[in-house]
Amino acid sequence: MHDPFVLAGREYRSRLITGSGKYASFAQTREAAEAAGAEIVTVAVRRVNITDPGKENLLDHLTPDRFTILPNTAGCFTAEDAIRTCRLAREAGVGTLVKLEVIGDEKTLFPDVPATIDAARVLVKEGFQVLPYVTDDPVACKRLAEVGCAAVMPLAAPIGSGLGIRNAFNLRIILEQSRVPVIVDAGVGTASHAAEALELGCDAVLMNTAIAGARDPILMAEAMRLAVDAGRKAFLAGRIPPRLYATASSPLDGLIR
Repeated sequence: MHDPFVLAGREYRSRLITGSGKYASFAQTREAAEAAGAEIVTVAVRRVNITDPGKENLLDHLTPDRFTILPNTAGCFTAEDAIRTCRLAREAGVGTLVKLEVIGDEKTLFPDVPATIDAARVLVKEGFQVLPYVTDDPVACKRLAEVGCAAVMPLAAPIGSGLGIRNAFNLRIILEQSRVPVIVDAGVGTASHAAEALELGCDAVLMNTAIAGARDPILMAEAMRLAVDAGRKAFLAGRIPPRLYATASSPLDGLIR
């Protein structure tokens, strides 16, 4: 079945985007990405070396001919810092597809929505394809799409919490109104959470801690790949509507009496 995930004009087979933090080594990062079937891997430019050739470089393991490297602005608390970090990634030759994070609160890691919109506006004008991490707020997602972002990335729950989708109703509104891909970002904890996101109609899901923090990261990466695939197929198949009462599996017409 040809069902590509189209992001910023490029087709991908996988709808699972993985992170590169919290792994035991760069080698394990690559092994997990491969087990997940990921084609896009996000990298925190301020925390992981992708610019200094004199030190162990993540890009030696996640080669750009195999993976699309998605630099992110994790750790940025102002629009200015996030913009500067994206420019640094571009100068390093990583590209112009970026995940924008402007954190508004150090404890919860919730995004600063106004600052995120301000940064997105500047980056889009500079030719970046921006994927903003944002709250599950339909209005904020609409504003970011209007600014020209290539997708919107509403959180499912706080970063690293593993709580899964806390507000499916908001996600449904975001999906209904969105003219760009919707990628669930943050809060996924296990395979059923990933499947739920895709079953709702989300275009993709991004996760890091759920895989890297698992007892067996490689096995969890494989589980997530299967869950995303199952969730997407369930969405395309069209689930039966939920009912309050039972419906017989076998028709009652023509019963032998």
